[in-house]
Amino acid sequence: MLTPSLHPLLAVGIDPQRLIESVGLIGLWLVVFAESGIMIGFFLPGDSLLFTAGLLTTGITLGNGTEFQLAGGHVWIVALGCAVAAVTGDQVGYAFGNRVGPALMRRERSRFLRPDYFLKAEVFFARHGAKAIVLARFVPIVRTFCPIVAGASNMHYRSFVKFNVIGGVVWSVGFVLLGYFLGSAFPGIGDNLEIAVLIIVAFSLLPIAVEVLRHRRRAAREVVAEEHPPA
Repeated sequence: MLTPSLHPLLAVGIDPQRLIESVGLIGLWLVVFAESGIMIGFFLPGDSLLFTAGLLTTGITLGNGTEFQLAGGHVWIVALGCAVAAVTGDQVGYAFGNRVGPALMRRERSRFLRPDYFLKAEVFFARHGAKAIVLARFVPIVRTFCPIVAGASNMHYRSFVKFNVIGGVVWSVGFVLLGYFLGSAFPGIGDNLEIAVLIIVAFSLLPIAVEVLRHRRRAAREVVAEEHPPA
């Protein structure tokens, strides 16, 4: 199991492995759906849950000595189900935001729906444009509220659907397969989930890092163009 210092989910009593063992495959899909597009799911595990699902698909031995293997080892059933759940969740979030988003974002601070959650998603969406729908998948809290902000800002629906499908598939299938292949290559990784969490963090930061580098290079080219205009 994970230590509290490395796994913030334990602060709210959520352990991805125990969660999947308890709710099974259908429950896993429902959690991914809720975490992706329903505001009450912002505190649920995302990246680590998908990674752990892939890991558990390879099969593990539980503390009581029994064997547990998610979906009978059929990783593509797990991955594709998570992709459908993730995409559907964001579609629901967009529809909800399009309907009641503006009023909800003006709402006074509450215990769970704090205004800064929406503000983070708004800033992220404004900075990255339509690509934010893909990139937000890799940012906790932002990924839950970004589709709501997209709906509230009347983002072109077809564009949202396109980027939602891309982001949902890359995020969910990517993390499930990462967990599956690492679990297959290193059977003992289940006993060292702290290391696995660090891998998840590094993997989830890659899209954001790439986008930041592209933005800086583009800004640098613009500065050079201004300082040295063509003759």
